Amino acid sequence: MRIVFDDMEESLAPNFKGGEKSFASRAFSDGKNKMMKGRLVPGASIGLHRHEGNCEMIYVLEGGGKMLYDGGEERLSAGDFHYCPEGHEHSFINDGDCDLVFIAVVPAQ
Repeated sequence: MRIVFDDMEESLAPNFKGGEKSFASRAFSDGKNKMMKGRLVPGASIGLHRHEGNCEMIYVLEGGGKMLYDGGEERLSAGDFHYCPEGHEHSFINDGDCDLVFIAVVPAQ
């Protein structure tokens, strides 16, 4: 199945999961699995949250930022992959000066 994120309308979620500014996304879900192309403008973030009943995989396409993960910090940039297993927590912060664009997949478990 072909999924073309750029043909989808972008939605904005202000202060997503307690984060700063807005999280922009173009998403597809089949009712079990969710796939999205996300975008964080400079200074925007996705708030700290724990994955219960699922996990999340993130692949950075453009830009870079800081991933808070289980009390630590990881720097991510284009070409990097982040995995947050079930029961773990993370937060994604665009602390750079250009948009942070990524693909995120949250599979059903």
